[in-house]
Amino acid sequence: MLYAFGFASLLVVASTLVHYETLRLLSAWVPHLRVRPRARLLGVIFGVFVGHLLEIACYALAYYTLHDHFGLGSFGGKFADNFTTYFYFSAESYTSIGLGDIYPLGSLRLITGIEALNGLLMIGWSASFTYLAMQRYWNANMRERGLSAQASRSPAPATTTRSRRALSGSGARGTRGEKPHS
Repeated sequence: MLYAFGFASLLVVASTLVHYETLRLLSAWVPHLRVRPRARLLGVIFGVFVGHLLEIACYALAYYTLHDHFGLGSFGGKFADNFTTYFYFSAESYTSIGLGDIYPLGSLRLITGIEALNGLLMIGWSASFTYLAMQRYWNANMRERGLSAQASRSPAPATTTRSRRALSGSGARGTRGEKPHS
């Protein structure tokens, strides 16, 4: 079990580095694309997807190696000893679907559990990155179309600080902090 924990730790580090580099490259590369902002967002989504596939492939390769060469466990269920089955099982674990048609036995159970946790973290990181990209490129798309991002968010007219205080009821003091005259 100690070896499995060591391998799982290495896989977490490897997949985190792959994910970080994927997002870093997308951050550097996508803004320079000479396409519409909407297409840039699609580039972000497909790039993140490819990053996840690489991470799943890392785990699949580890399952193959640990099962066939190190004997750290086996698989039950509808298991066939080929890379596509390892990849399928890894994708199922990474995304926390866990259908149960293939299941790990022995020390591979620990690696599978850590892969599920790691996958959830990486998917959350991707969701955050994609959200930020959506904000950036949707606002750019609106500017490109001649609309302001602020106008689309709030149709109400802009208010000053003084009028906001009056609306909220906190305008009991004057502009210099003195109490109003009674």
